[in-house]
Amino acid sequence: MPTVRDVREQAGEEPITMLTAYDAPTAEIVDDAGVDIILVGDSVGNVVLGHETTVPVTVDGIAHHVGAVSRATDDALVVADMPFLSFGVDESESIENAGRMLKEEGAQAVKLESGPHTVDLTEKMVQLGIPVMAHLGLTPQHVNQYGGYPRQGTDQAAAERMLELAIEHEEAGAFSLVLEHVPSNVAAEITEALDIPTIGIGAGPNCDGQVLVFDDAVGISEWTPSFSEQFGNVRTEMESAVDDYVDAVESGTFPAEEHSHEESDLEDLY
Repeated sequence: MPTVRDVREQAGEEPITMLTAYDAPTAEIVDDAGVDIILVGDSVGNVVLGHETTVPVTVDGIAHHVGAVSRATDDALVVADMPFLSFGVDESESIENAGRMLKEEGAQAVKLESGPHTVDLTEKMVQLGIPVMAHLGLTPQHVNQYGGYPRQGTDQAAAERMLELAIEHEEAGAFSLVLEHVPSNVAAEITEALDIPTIGIGAGPNCDGQVLVFDDAVGISEWTPSFSEQFGNVRTEMESAVDDYVDAVESGTFPAEEHSHEESDLEDLY
C-alpha cells in the first residue's frame, strides 16, 4: 500500500492515478486495477444518494462509505473526503471528524476543500498525524456561493491567489493538491511551483496526476462534465442485463432446472 510519502515523492516522476469509490465492490475493482489513490468523495451525495449537490452529505454518511471502501482495499491509498461543515468551523470538532476517518474507518488521509480558513487547520491536522490532501479551484461545497460550477482562476488576481494558497497549504504540510476545473496553464504553473504533487480534474494534462469520478469514467452516469471521459459503457451493459432478466422471468425461462434443487427425501407436506 502506498503511503502519503510515496505519493508525495511521485511529483514530477510518475503519473498518479486516482478514482472515486463509494462501496466495497467498486473499491475492489479500482484497487485490482492498480489505481494509486481511492478517494471516497463527498460526490457520493449526487452520484449515489440522489442529492442535487454534495452539501447534504454528513459525517456519519461519509464514514459509512469510507469504512466499506477501506475494508475492500488492499493496495491503494484511501482518502476520505470531508463533507460540508465537517471542518473549518471549530478546530477541535474538525480534527475529531477527520481523525474518525482514520481511527475508526480505516482511511489513510483526508481531503479538505481548501481556502484561507484551512491553512492553519491543515498544519494542526498534520502535526497530529492526519495526512491532508488539499483541494483548490472549483470546490463543489461552495455551489450555493458560486451559483453553479464555474471554472475558477480565470483572471489574474484569482490565479495568483490560487497559487498563493497552494504554496501556503504545501508549507502547512499537505502531501498533495487537487486542482479542479481551472485553466490548464494555471494548473501547469502551480504544479511547477510546488514540490508536492498536483492531481487534476478538469485542469489539463500538466498536473502530476488525474482523478475522475468512477461512475463517469466507466460510463454509468447519464451526464458527465465536459472535462471528463467515459472509458467504458457500463450503463448500457447494465440496462441490457436488467432487460434480459425481466424478459426471462416473465417468459418463464428463469429460474431454469439448473437454478433449482429438489429434496427427494421430503414427504408430501400435506
